[in-house]
Amino acid sequence: MNLKIRLSVLTFLEFGVWGAYLTCMGNYLGVAGLGSEISWFYAIQGIVSIFMPTLIGIVADKWIQPQRLLGLCHLVAGIFMLLLWSMGMNAGFGNQVTDKSLFIALYTLSVAFYMPTLALANTTAFTVLKNNGGDTVTDFPPIRSCGTVGFIIVMWFVNCATWDNGSFSLTLAQNAHKFQYTYNQFLVSGLLSIIMFLYVFTLPQCKIVRKASPEKKSLAQLLGLDAFKLFKERRMAYFFIFSALLGMSLQVTNSFAGPFISSFQGSSDATIASSFAASNATLLTSISQVSEAFCILLIPFFLKRYGIKSVMLIAMFAWVARFAFFGIGNPTMPGVIWFILSCIVYGVAFDFFNVSGGIFVDKECDPSVKASAQGLFMLMTNGIGATVGTLSAGAIVNHFCSWTQKGDSSFLMGDWQACWFIFAGFALMVGLAFAFVFKPAKTKK
Repeated sequence: MNLKIRLSVLTFLEFGVWGAYLTCMGNYLGVAGLGSEISWFYAIQGIVSIFMPTLIGIVADKWIQPQRLLGLCHLVAGIFMLLLWSMGMNAGFGNQVTDKSLFIALYTLSVAFYMPTLALANTTAFTVLKNNGGDTVTDFPPIRSCGTVGFIIVMWFVNCATWDNGSFSLTLAQNAHKFQYTYNQFLVSGLLSIIMFLYVFTLPQCKIVRKASPEKKSLAQLLGLDAFKLFKERRMAYFFIFSALLGMSLQVTNSFAGPFISSFQGSSDATIASSFAASNATLLTSISQVSEAFCILLIPFFLKRYGIKSVMLIAMFAWVARFAFFGIGNPTMPGVIWFILSCIVYGVAFDFFNVSGGIFVDKECDPSVKASAQGLFMLMTNGIGATVGTLSAGAIVNHFCSWTQKGDSSFLMGDWQACWFIFAGFALMVGLAFAFVFKPAKTKK
């Protein structure tokens, strides 16, 4: 099989594992009696991202080939994910899990081993391409785009798949037995991780390169902590601080968009309750990932024409629109158009911030700390920012909304509009402050 196709399958599986539960997990947690802890489940991803990728990366650099370590991490993550599914199945459909602490612990362990695979998958793809004469600049983007495709397709599958009375089917109609509402989403993720474990051992080896006289590094250098010296420069300090503040928005919609859209099924208005959008929240939110795949192609043009500050501001105000459109919309026409627009604008909000921010760090930092600086950027955004933001959002949602039982299902209902407008207001304040405070370096003529 063509090497590029094989690596495309790699990224497809890598992100398919995540797509099985990332945007719909909140729906099941409410049923399982863990609705008030939704924010913690998403914050855990940020917490483990602070240290696990670095530690696993050191192992891949020194002792275990990255493609093998990628497979082993998926094996462990997949086993814990399957144990989550087993706990849900033993509790039974529509019932709370009996041991909530164990459920959270199993999820934490699964995520702790999955998050490092995002970097390991990139490392594997880059190494295999280089070892076989490929060009990472031109060959990798199409390969990586298959990861987004995998995420979307698995989202669609989980949205439509049902297991009801021992019978499997695919449907767009309202059904409480859809995988997006049940523990079966963890089964899909776990099985894909096991498949990934088996698949990576079919790939070419990525042999570890050991220098004859390896440069000794301090523990701080190994962990990337030497990049914190960048805070001595005011402009970079502002950039990283605002990265953390904007990073607080990253996981909010992943955490709560699904429960929010699904909550309309609990409406007393039959037209709203039975609407296509309310019954297919995961399918609707997948538009966000489709938009993300296209918007990444716009970044080079916008960066060259408008510069980093303008591009970052576009991202910040796109987050304002992302949240505000959710607050304005509803799942019936014409309100559903606002939901669709929110999902479309997500591509700008996510890509223009994450991708352009990484490019800015690469251009501005000394080569000796570029890798560490990228790690710091991820720490501030996906680590500290996303963790604090998700927990704060969870407190706001829990204040305005509560889980309500209706038939076989449980919905997170309340004043969602207030929640979305609070999130939009925060993003607006961050954007305005960034506009006044951040001053990029003047381009030398």
